[in-house]
Amino acid sequence: MGHKAGFVNIIGNPNVGKSTLMNAFVGERLSIITSKAQTTRHRILGIVNGDDFQVVFSDTPGIIKPAYELQESMMDFVKSAFEDADILLYMVEIGEQELKDEAFFNKIINSKIPVLLLLNKIDKSDQEQLETQVQLWSQKVPNAEIIPISALEGFQVKEVFDRIVDLLPESPAFYPKDQLTDKPERFFINETIREKILLHYKKEIPYAVEIETEEFFEEDDIIRVRSVIMVERETQKGIIIGHKGSALKRVGVEARKDLEKFFGKQLHLELYVKVNKNWRSNQNQLRRFGYNNK
Repeated sequence: MGHKAGFVNIIGNPNVGKSTLMNAFVGERLSIITSKAQTTRHRILGIVNGDDFQVVFSDTPGIIKPAYELQESMMDFVKSAFEDADILLYMVEIGEQELKDEAFFNKIINSKIPVLLLLNKIDKSDQEQLETQVQLWSQKVPNAEIIPISALEGFQVKEVFDRIVDLLPESPAFYPKDQLTDKPERFFINETIREKILLHYKKEIPYAVEIETEEFFEEDDIIRVRSVIMVERETQKGIIIGHKGSALKRVGVEARKDLEKFFGKQLHLELYVKVNKNWRSNQNQLRRFGYNNK
């Protein structure tokens, strides 16, 4: 047998466990995870290598009806996931009945490539509900191979991975064998800070935020980072900073701890907050933050 390699793209509604699954496959925390919808904004690649295979996983934003320019760009990342996939992982969770976008759903059921329908969060169901759900999805997506899993508990994750390797086409590796992702260090710094904002702030605040890392200096024993939190309005800036800077300090401390684990060395993080009015609807700003390639 020769070398196998391919792109395996994970799609589904928001909060079904796509990021949890990809992190489980890769063995690293590449995608941030929170209980809020739209946590994933970009398409993030996670690369798993073996002697005779390379699997390039792609985590995508949850499928939504876009309400503004940023969300339009997020759905463009999902569309691109259909274009280069060798295998499609369509994730649903127990109790779910449909994909929120009919056009995407039609692409799945008419797919010419292998589709694995992963029925996630089965640790929250009983046998009767599981059987009902398997039957429902067998009828809805007759071209798919259905595998019940729990991404969080690791149940059947290895079995899914082994099946993916079986289905991979013969191909040389697409990336160097020691590469873990297609994203630079600054991307993971930005995402880790944004995760803490998603966890600690309510309502519209997390969705009005973008992070830009302006400085990244790696020395022998420490990494020095300066990052800016962009918000859309002055009132949001005040909320992010909090009373005497307490809220911003909490974000910085928690992000620094996670980043020190990720990079495996001490990290000094400086955080600032700036107003960047209506950046979510501004084509130039979206391009600057890596969302809009039109």
